[in-house]
Amino acid sequence: MIETLDAIRGARVLCVGDLMLDSFIYGKVERVSPESPVPVMLGDKESRMLGGVGNVVRNVSSLGGHAVLISVVGDDDGATQVQDLVDQTPNVTACLFRDPSRPTTVKTRYVAGGQQLLRVDYEDVRPVSTELEDQLIQAVRDRLPDVGALIFSDYAKGVLIQRVIKECIQLARAQGCPVVVDPKSRDFARYAGATLIKPNTKEMELAAGQSCQSDEALVQAAQKLIEDGDLEALLVTRSEKGMSLVLRDGTAQHQRTAAREVYDVSGAGDTVNAALGLALAAGVELPLAMALANEAAGIAVSKTGTATVSSEELSRTLLVKHSQSIHAGAVAWGDAREVVADWQSRGLSVGFTNGCFDILHPGHIHLLRSVRAQCDRLVVAINSDASVSRLKGPSRPINEEAFRAEMLAALVDVDLVVVFEEDTPLDVINTVQPDVLAKGGDYTVDTVVGAKEVQARGGKVILIDLVEGHSTTRRLEVMRKGEVQ
Repeated sequence: MIETLDAIRGARVLCVGDLMLDSFIYGKVERVSPESPVPVMLGDKESRMLGGVGNVVRNVSSLGGHAVLISVVGDDDGATQVQDLVDQTPNVTACLFRDPSRPTTVKTRYVAGGQQLLRVDYEDVRPVSTELEDQLIQAVRDRLPDVGALIFSDYAKGVLIQRVIKECIQLARAQGCPVVVDPKSRDFARYAGATLIKPNTKEMELAAGQSCQSDEALVQAAQKLIEDGDLEALLVTRSEKGMSLVLRDGTAQHQRTAAREVYDVSGAGDTVNAALGLALAAGVELPLAMALANEAAGIAVSKTGTATVSSEELSRTLLVKHSQSIHAGAVAWGDAREVVADWQSRGLSVGFTNGCFDILHPGHIHLLRSVRAQCDRLVVAINSDASVSRLKGPSRPINEEAFRAEMLAALVDVDLVVVFEEDTPLDVINTVQPDVLAKGGDYTVDTVVGAKEVQARGGKVILIDLVEGHSTTRRLEVMRKGEVQ
């Protein structure tokens, strides 16, 4: 998935659907109105952001992709605010048609003490005019050759009417462009010919006319909907149950959601749409695209409001999972910094030690165990083969760096391993930025490389007593004597 995330950076997707302005007014409530039994909110601040298909676009941008946005707004102040927000969003190209006969959709939420008190909507959900239909279809036709996927974000506000959906899907299929649909209608036949439809459980049950709570019932219902709608797949988002992907050939995959504290599920579906669209635009297979979207959704629900998920956040999450569950060996310095930053953002202290670790022995185990006891996570940096040879002589190392890294990564006290080419670990210490720097008791604090840099950042340096009689040099001497005898 880390490689997939790299692949989607720079991918281009076309986003078509209902665009709106999300307004949040924050304040506090300390009394009830004397006029009627309702709370009086003292306003404090207001924030505005793109909503509907605009939130998909925001997520495409934050994930490192390029979004081409096509939609309809009114000819009013709301439209001007929407255009300003679009202009402020990186890597977004917009084609917004102004319709004087309708207002720009605006949803205004009043929030106090973390609770939404009221939402006021300004909207007109009438279908757009025939003239606008023609303009929308032509805009899609003109821009499809420059994108890798088409995303429909249907909020039933009048933009994605039947003719627009049908003709745009036909245009996309003719060019081999995958189509991802976030549906609003219970009639999935409206989206016939799409590559993938992404309903939630409630939308799936309404479309299928049956309960889809069990895996078996969901797969059965999905197969019929896929056949009826000439689809390649259905991906159902199932809240705490994760996601289920059902393909045209009847195969299904169920992926549970990683355990996270859920603060707000609003906007998580838009995050999923963005991740799916970018992955398909980059040529990623559907099962892997679902896995990436599931990880992104897990981050989205841990935030408040319709928050976006950045490429950096997703990369960090994947790297942390990789380092904690796979232990496949060494990671790059930059990746290590991402992992360490995530640990530190969660209040975990990160320790660091380094060495050749050529032949792992009880002295090494004592050092690592002692350091790990004084921090929450431990990063171990090892000298590269070339660095060991310069320090220890041409006959060393005995074990190559990949072997040494894998052995260390398998230890329960070690959370991450990095390799450095230099003669000292100063550069990698400055990159990783640990909270605790540890070396053996044969050093003094003044002679520990990186000590002053770690202390300058508020960290500490610790010295661990050595275990007598245990060193790599000693082990080699014993081995040589054994060979002579």
